[in-house]
Amino acid sequence: MAAALASPRCCCRPSPRPAGSPRCRRPVARCALPSEKRNSFSWKECAISVALSAGLITGTPTLAWSAHASPLKPVIPDVSVLISGPPIKDPGALLRYALPIDNKAVREVQKPLEDITDSLKIAGVRALDSVERNVRQASRALSNGRSLILSGLAESKRANGEELLDKLAVGLDELQRIVEDRNRDAVAPKQKELLQYVGTVEEDMVDGFPFEVPEEYSSMPLLKGRATVDMKVKIKDNPNLEDCVFRIVLDGYNAPVTAGNFLDLVERKFYDGMEIQRADGFVVQTGDPEGPAEGFIDPSTGKVRTVPLEIMVDGDKAPVYSETLEELGRYKAQTKLPFNAFGTMAMAREEFDDNSGSSQVFWLLKESELTPSNANILDGRYAVFGYVTENEDYLADLKVGDVIESIQVVSGLDNLANPSYKIVG
Repeated sequence: MAAALASPRCCCRPSPRPAGSPRCRRPVARCALPSEKRNSFSWKECAISVALSAGLITGTPTLAWSAHASPLKPVIPDVSVLISGPPIKDPGALLRYALPIDNKAVREVQKPLEDITDSLKIAGVRALDSVERNVRQASRALSNGRSLILSGLAESKRANGEELLDKLAVGLDELQRIVEDRNRDAVAPKQKELLQYVGTVEEDMVDGFPFEVPEEYSSMPLLKGRATVDMKVKIKDNPNLEDCVFRIVLDGYNAPVTAGNFLDLVERKFYDGMEIQRADGFVVQTGDPEGPAEGFIDPSTGKVRTVPLEIMVDGDKAPVYSETLEELGRYKAQTKLPFNAFGTMAMAREEFDDNSGSSQVFWLLKESELTPSNANILDGRYAVFGYVTENEDYLADLKVGDVIESIQVVSGLDNLANPSYKIVG
């Protein structure tokens, strides 16, 4: 699982992390090296992954999953969607590019900062020569494009944007000194800090919500913007891990109905105390309540509350609803929120009912070399509405029966319109 293997999963030498970010606790001081995780990848998972990839090419149905609310039981289209070029797999980068903005100047600062990740794949201090080129390119882009970046900010957020750009300039100078001091270990934490500044500047360019939700869904809980939640999971029967907090960013700019539904359920404490109900190496899934109902029963109606399938296509002004991209014949369309990242979060639904999503959600785990990003049979069939941005590699450790102790909103609750959790009854 490529994303999980990108860095050592090590409790005795944890990687630097910003103060206040989620953490996972291991009860023993044992380092699990990437090679150990690779060796644990089962032949069954490998075979299924190969089958998925083959299905993209042959058009043959390959998998049979659980009967209800399954995220994976698609009919493979005859036309394969194989996108050329390296896909973006980092959840933070996917979220930045998914923002409804069009400002080339800020993207020219963002790109070389993201390229530092690839530069650090070079062994030893030689990587720093490549990092230095990245830093100089980003600094030059910021200097040359500052006025264009400022002009793209929403007027109400201009002052905050200017402050962030000042911090970004200072941070780039600090990163340059880190490189000159040949301090390789300090590069990635500083890169993360600078990309957080860039991402916030880009969010400050969004002026209002970019489209009108269709009238038939406009009274539902809608996330008109973004929100961040922390999901704390109690790990059972794992001597190496006690509990873990997963930070998740919900994207209402591209899936307002789906993300709004989930955030509303979070505020109802719907998921608190619920077990992980599926963990098979491809997905982790939860959200099926006790009893015969397979979703959330709205107390105001006594019926299961469902949401429509909601897919934002790159280049479109608003999502498409109630139909898969295959059903629309848009085989080559790229989704704004693709299943590229380890820990991509999406709404589960019944196989033959596009609008049957309710409360069951899943996080995708996959070996991207075998199930290529941007050539994924899930894109356009299931509604992605967020990404795990912290501790996503630990999703692979979750097992059926592990308990979600709580999901708590960190920020963005004020972006939730029509919240039903405030309605008594």
